[in-house]
Amino acid sequence: MTDDASATTPPFDVEEVMADLTREEKVALTSGVGFWDTEAVERLGVPSIMVSDGPHGLRKEVVGDDGTRSTLPATCFPTAVALGSTWDADLLREVGAALGRETRAADVAVLLGPGINIKRSPLCGRNFEYLSEDPHVSGVLGAALVEGMQSEGVGASLKHFAVNNQETDRMRVDAVVDQRTLREVYLAGFEHVVTRARPWTVMCAYNRVNGTHASRHHQLLTQVLRDEWGFDGLVMSDWGAVHDHPAAIAAGLDLRMPGVDGRSDADVLAALEDGSLDEAALDASVRRVLRLVERGRQGAGPVDVDVDAHHALAREAAARAAVLLKNDPVDGAPLLPLDEADTGLVVVGELARTPRFQGAGSSQVEATRVDDVLSSLRAVVGDDTGFAAGYTLDGDDTADADLRAEAVELARGATTVVLVLGLPAAEESEGFDRTHLRLPATQTTLLAEVAQVCPRVVVVLANGSAVTVTGWQDRAPAVLEAWLGGQAGGAAVADLLVGRSAPSGRLTETIPHALEDTPAFGRFPGGLGQVVYGEGVLVGYRWYDTRGTDVAYPFGHGLTYTTFSYDDLAVTVDGEGAGSTVSVRLTVTNTGARAGAEVVQVYVGDPESAVQRPVRELRAFVRVSLEPGESRDVDLTLSSRALAYWHEPKHRWFVEGGRFVVSVGGSSRDLRLHADLDVVGESPAEPLTTMSTVGEALDDPVVGARFAEAIGADGDAGLGSHVALMMREFTLGQLADFAQGRFDHARLDELIAASRGA
Repeated sequence: MTDDASATTPPFDVEEVMADLTREEKVALTSGVGFWDTEAVERLGVPSIMVSDGPHGLRKEVVGDDGTRSTLPATCFPTAVALGSTWDADLLREVGAALGRETRAADVAVLLGPGINIKRSPLCGRNFEYLSEDPHVSGVLGAALVEGMQSEGVGASLKHFAVNNQETDRMRVDAVVDQRTLREVYLAGFEHVVTRARPWTVMCAYNRVNGTHASRHHQLLTQVLRDEWGFDGLVMSDWGAVHDHPAAIAAGLDLRMPGVDGRSDADVLAALEDGSLDEAALDASVRRVLRLVERGRQGAGPVDVDVDAHHALAREAAARAAVLLKNDPVDGAPLLPLDEADTGLVVVGELARTPRFQGAGSSQVEATRVDDVLSSLRAVVGDDTGFAAGYTLDGDDTADADLRAEAVELARGATTVVLVLGLPAAEESEGFDRTHLRLPATQTTLLAEVAQVCPRVVVVLANGSAVTVTGWQDRAPAVLEAWLGGQAGGAAVADLLVGRSAPSGRLTETIPHALEDTPAFGRFPGGLGQVVYGEGVLVGYRWYDTRGTDVAYPFGHGLTYTTFSYDDLAVTVDGEGAGSTVSVRLTVTNTGARAGAEVVQVYVGDPESAVQRPVRELRAFVRVSLEPGESRDVDLTLSSRALAYWHEPKHRWFVEGGRFVVSVGGSSRDLRLHADLDVVGESPAEPLTTMSTVGEALDDPVVGARFAEAIGADGDAGLGSHVALMMREFTLGQLADFAQGRFDHARLDELIAASRGA
C-alpha cells in the first residue's frame, strides 16, 4: 500500500480553476510531467495524478531514493489473447475489477488498457495484447474490462486508436484504408466500448491513417469519437506519438505523453500568439484534463488487495481461456482428460518448467507469483513425475540435440507424454512483427521423435498469437492451446489436463494452414512508409469463409469434454430499416456425460447485397454453462447494425432490404441451424445529379418511370437496344450531351428537380 497523497487533496471546481489559470498554466496542463504523471497547479489546488501501463496487470515503476528503478509486484492476469478466448464478458468484468483494485491500491488513477485493435495478420508482434480478429468480440469483451476497471474508481485507457495493426514502422507507417472498412472493421470495436462502457480516456495510436498521424487526426479524434459517438472523456497520446502539439490540440488531443522539455509548450504558445491555434480548442483540452484529474482524485483512497484471491481469479480465467483444438481417441476414448492415477505420465519441454506466461514490452508485469505446468502437474499426479527439457529456449542446436535424445528416452517408457511447446520470448514482442507462423524447428522435431516411441502425446502450446499446426499436429492426438495464460496459467493447464476444469475456450482468431492463406499476405506490413489494407472488409474469418479457404481451425472453434445440441431456432424481425431489431431464440442442450460450457455464436449473412459483404459476420454470442442433460433457452436481440453496412456516399449505416440468413452454431464453420429473414430496408435512392448514372435514374422510385418514357420505352434513348446495358453506366450529363436532342439538358434539369421533390 502506498501513501495516497491525492486522496487527501480537497476537491476543486473545474470552471473556477479554468477562470484563474494563466495561459502558460493551461498549456502546461496539456503535457505530462516526466513519464507517468500529469501537471499539478499547486496554487489552485490541482494535484498531479499518475497513469501506468497495463493492460493485463499493473506495471508501476517505482524510483528508489538512490535513483534505481523497479516495478511494483502485481497480479499478472492472462494476456488479452487468452482473455478474448474465454468469450466471457462476466469473467472479464471481474478481471477488470481486480485490475482496477490493484491500480487504485497503488495510487494510480488510470490503467493504460485494454487494447482492442483488430488482429489483421497473425504476424503482428503485439497480437497477444489484443482480443480478436473480430470487432464484435473485441467490443463486447473490451467494454466488460473497462466496466470492471472503472467500477473501482480507476480510469481505463482504450487503445490504440486507430488502425494500429502492426509493429513494423509503427511510429510513422501510413495505414491506407477505405472508409467502409474503417467503419465496419477497425472502428466498430472502439465504438462499442466508447458508447457502452464510457472509458475515462482513449489513447491515440502512433501510426498515420490515410496520410495523417492519429495524434492529429481531426476526423478520428473529433468528428467520429466525440461528435458521432458522444465521447466526453480525455484523449491522450501514446508515448511519443505527438509530432505537432498545436495541430494535435486543434484535432482533439488533450494530453501529450510523456512530458518533454519546454519545446512543446513553446510551440503551443507560439501557435496561440499567431492565431494558428484557437484558444477555445486549448480550453476544451484543459477542461478535459482537469476533469480527469478530479475524477482520479475522487477515486483515490485506501483499498485492500487480496493477492491470493486475485491469483485464484487468474487461474480460473486461464482455465476458461485455453482452447482444446483437438482430442482424438486413443484406445477407443479421447486422450483427455488424463487419469490422475497414471504413474506413467511424463512431462517434456523447457517451457513446462520455465513458463512463458506474458508478452514482452510495455505490458510486462512483475508477477506476485508464478505457477508452472511441471510443478502444478506434479502436485496433482505425484512429485516423482518424470521430466525432460527436450530443447533450449535460445535455440542452441548442439544442446538441443542432446536434450532431445534424453526426452525421447524418457518418453520411451511413458504411458502418456505432456509436451509443452511454444514461441520463445525473442520471437514475438511489442516493437517488431513475426516473419512466419512456425514453431521452432527443434520443437517440432522433438514432437516427431517423441511420438515415434509414445503414441499418447498431449501438446500444450504457449504463444501469444496463432502458430500453424499443419505438418505436426497429426503426431499428437490432443492439442491444447493455452496462449500466454498469466501467472496462474501453469496450474490452469494442470486443472484442464486431469479434468478438474473443463476446457471451454474458443478461438477468436482463425488458425490458417499457411501464411500464404492469410488475408493480408503480400500487403503486410507494407513498405516505404505505407501499408495498404487491400483486403477491405474481408478480415480474418470473413476472408477465409467468403473465399471457401480451408483452414486448420476456424474462428470460434473449441472442443470440450462434453457435447451440445441446438434446437428450435426461431428468428423474427421487428420494425423497418434503421429501426429494425432481430430476435433470435433457440434451445441448447448438454448431450454429454460431463458439465461444460458452450459458446453460442450468431452469424448474419446478406446474400443479395448490392455491395460485397462477407458470407457471414458474427453479430452476437453468449456463453452457456450446462450440467449433463440440462437444456436452456437462449434469447438474443440484434440491433439494426447487425444488418447494416457503411454506405459511404450516404456517410452513414445503411440497412438494405431483402433476404438475410441468420445462422447459429459453435464456430463460423460449425453452423447447426439456419433461418431466412425478410427485412424491409431503407430506400437506396439519392436525389439525382448530372453525375448520376442512367441505370440509377431508371431504378429511381420517384422518377424512374418518367425518365424511361422520356428516353424511350426500351431505355436506350433511341441509340439501339444492343447498347442499352452499356448506356446504363453513362452519367445523365453525358446522356444529355450524346442524345442529340432526344433528351437534352433542360429535360435533365426537370428530372433532377422532380427527384428532389421540387
